[in-house]
Amino acid sequence: MTAQVDYLVVVFTTTSGASGELLGSDEKELVQLVWQLVDVKNKTLGKVNELLIKPDLSDLSEEKVEEDVVEESKEEQNGEGADCVYTATSLDGALNTFNLQLTNEVNSVGAGTSLCLCTDGQLHIRQVIHPEAASKSLLVPDCFYSFFDLRKEFRHHFLSSDLKTLNSHVMAESLGIPVEASATWDPSATQEPLVALPAEVAVEQVRLMASIVLTLLSEPFSHVFSNPERVSERFESGTCSKMEKVCDGTVIRARGLPWQSSDQDIARFFRGLNIAKGGAALCLNAQGRRNGEALVRFVSEEHRDLALQRHKHHMGNRYIEVYKATGEDFLKIAGGTSNEAAMFLSREDQIIVRMRGLPFNATHDQVLAFFSPGDGPQEACPISGGKDGILFVRYPDGRPTGDAFVLFACEEHAQCALRKHKEILGKRYIELFKSTAAEVQQVLNRYSSAPLIPVAPAPLVSMLPTVSLLPPPGGVRDCLRLRGLPYTASIEDILTFLGEFTQDVRPHGVHMVLNQQGRPSGDCFIQMVSAERALQASQRLHKHMMSSQRGANSRYVEVFPCSQEEMGLVLMGGSLSHTHAHTHTRSRSGTGLSPPPCKSRRLSPPSYSFTPLPPVLSTEAAALYPPIGQMLLTPRPLPPGHAFYPASAQLYMNYTTYYPSPPGSPTTLGYYPAHSSSGGLVRMPALSYGSSGVKDLISAMQGYQSPMETVSLLSSGLIGQSSGGDAPLMSLPALMTKPAGQEYLDLTLL
Repeated sequence: MTAQVDYLVVVFTTTSGASGELLGSDEKELVQLVWQLVDVKNKTLGKVNELLIKPDLSDLSEEKVEEDVVEESKEEQNGEGADCVYTATSLDGALNTFNLQLTNEVNSVGAGTSLCLCTDGQLHIRQVIHPEAASKSLLVPDCFYSFFDLRKEFRHHFLSSDLKTLNSHVMAESLGIPVEASATWDPSATQEPLVALPAEVAVEQVRLMASIVLTLLSEPFSHVFSNPERVSERFESGTCSKMEKVCDGTVIRARGLPWQSSDQDIARFFRGLNIAKGGAALCLNAQGRRNGEALVRFVSEEHRDLALQRHKHHMGNRYIEVYKATGEDFLKIAGGTSNEAAMFLSREDQIIVRMRGLPFNATHDQVLAFFSPGDGPQEACPISGGKDGILFVRYPDGRPTGDAFVLFACEEHAQCALRKHKEILGKRYIELFKSTAAEVQQVLNRYSSAPLIPVAPAPLVSMLPTVSLLPPPGGVRDCLRLRGLPYTASIEDILTFLGEFTQDVRPHGVHMVLNQQGRPSGDCFIQMVSAERALQASQRLHKHMMSSQRGANSRYVEVFPCSQEEMGLVLMGGSLSHTHAHTHTRSRSGTGLSPPPCKSRRLSPPSYSFTPLPPVLSTEAAALYPPIGQMLLTPRPLPPGHAFYPASAQLYMNYTTYYPSPPGSPTTLGYYPAHSSSGGLVRMPALSYGSSGVKDLISAMQGYQSPMETVSLLSSGLIGQSSGGDAPLMSLPALMTKPAGQEYLDLTLL
């Protein structure tokens, strides 16, 4: 609308709560609506109309009803306040009464038909009328979707004015309009904005605003009221490119949304404020599910500031928190670069439904059949565009993720499709959710590039400079990997399963693999005396049945030969692929790692180097302890840490972390002779959190010559070094029953 309208309708509203610049911020209901018609061409004023919104009179006593009627009739007879007073029992009735009376008045004048509302600021329309109507699911008359902001029109002639400090009182003084201070409300002088305004204040405000309008229309201003403010009737979905620039002052973060809410629900919550096209983006958590947050982009900073005033307003039974956000935050969620998604979302006026839990071999025809019309017309929910209306989400290598998005032409078809929630497709039940264009972009971005879990920290083992905790790299496959063990299997059951190969097991060479909860994972590693015996055992025992003394069920066990390097990799959190376990020619540069059940980040851990250390002891002190002193006086340069994973390997971190159990041997065979060694490392998980520190651990290790300098408390347990050959590490099983603090120690030889 560029031409000047025939009539301006000066409108002022009051609620039962805050007033002034906080009008509508406390989510209180509308209680008064006052308006006056201004003839723009003839520069004349109509009568002042007042509409009071009261609760249903049937809920009150008869005495109260009579009292209200008497007060209202007295007001009309005395001629005080408004010229005409109307009452309504609900917002719906009030809006209909307003529209009807305004239309009748315009038709009775007959000088023109075009009209537009005019308010003092944005709050009366954007923060009072539209939000309350949206929360009550009411239709708002068309006249409330465009209005003139009297402050902005006034500023065309007074450029130095600040919109935030303007009000009707300031504008009247600037235009030389006399103001009766006793009768007119001055917003700048209000000390308690949370107190509801008296009824007569709204009437006086409308009369003052009408006078300001007439002054602007007259000489010397001759103002033309054109280009009114617009209120978006509906939210427009769309796409957003990652290359687009988004202003930080236009984005907010809404938190606490119901998990089933859609972008239309978000637009309904912010009704009255103009959201940019495709500007409602629901956030997903690490598992790809909605986390109750959304980023909303508005058309201007003014609308963003109004949205911040809706902090802790309600969406149903839940209150929503609203905070500032940045354009970068919005682009991370809603920005996309996929051409396939852009073509899928290019169709307008389409309802998007997300399918989750699809079989990995699901096809377009199966999805079409899933939504095919049923017996009755109420079950008809055809997909818009057929196969072109289906978008499968895939990993970068083309593997399906089990997610898909489908398009429906109308809301009725989408609601019918959502009633198929948790119905069966193939052998799996399918979850259906109403989705958004931003969610499509976000899901595709997460599966195609960004990980669903954050980057795992660098392995602890590679940062320990003194000693490598893994066996030295090599290709000798002198170990066995047993997979698929009964969860109740013990070391005795494993040795029974090995049969004649039991005599080839190295001392304390049985390693049970435990999961993150400390329970058996079904895997086991066995160190054999030679690669030939390990190969013979794998060929003889592969897929033989193993039974447990503590369980009635038997399972066949897969047996593969492997190297000490591979065994150490799995015991410290890695995962060997099944294909490489079958082949005996796995090179060090091969991948050898299997991905977890769902997408995770591929890691390439850097190598760590350590600078030379300064002398620990002085020359005089070093002379007192010749063997150790010389080492501390001139520490040898430390080589780079042992590569925890092959440098060229594509590494997937598992969601379940595996831990080795203590090396075990059968209790009936006794201990094997110990080989003397110059030192070793011991891992002690499951320590008491209340222990006093290193001294308690040294006390627990008494007799095994573990000096305090070699004990290190780590975030994942404790590693202690036993120096000297007098305390054989094969005696460590005796320490497994020795308490440190109030818990028994769980020692692992590394």
